[in-house]
Amino acid sequence: MRHGKKFNHLGRKTGHRKAMLANMAVSLIEHKRLVTTVAKAKALRQYAEPILTKAKEDTTHSRRTVFSYLKNKEAVTELFREIAPKIATRPGGYLRIIKTGNREGDNAEMCLIELVDYNELYSIDKKPAGKKRSRRGSKAKKAADTNVEATSKAAESTENKEADNGDAEAKND
Repeated sequence: MRHGKKFNHLGRKTGHRKAMLANMAVSLIEHKRLVTTVAKAKALRQYAEPILTKAKEDTTHSRRTVFSYLKNKEAVTELFREIAPKIATRPGGYLRIIKTGNREGDNAEMCLIELVDYNELYSIDKKPAGKKRSRRGSKAKKAADTNVEATSKAAESTENKEADNGDAEAKND
């Protein structure tokens, strides 16, 4: 019986499951996103989020602890150098799971699991510096621009008339 066992065994023995999750975590760290089944993504989130939390503190002990889970030096280096500074202020929730539909062959529910801070589409900080355009605001802005242009042309024409009048008065004298 499975009383009190809360994690998904994914139909694998313990050694196979741990190796698979470690490999998936390394791929996630290297590529920043991964396409997999929903069950594996949820298991990976439970496996990887404590590792990411541990990586926020860059000490020898935390590096060794993370290496004991990942078993890949390059992934540990990238995690501590590039990813940890980006997630340093985030209190948790480092991974996002986006469901993408069912797989063609066996109809398994597929998803995209990714690091939250590495997706520019969902990121709040990474918005382009361009102006926000709206249809309502563009008409008002055009009207304001034409009013400014009209007043500046009117001011120029009155200045020209005054200058012409001054020239005419100078010629008359």
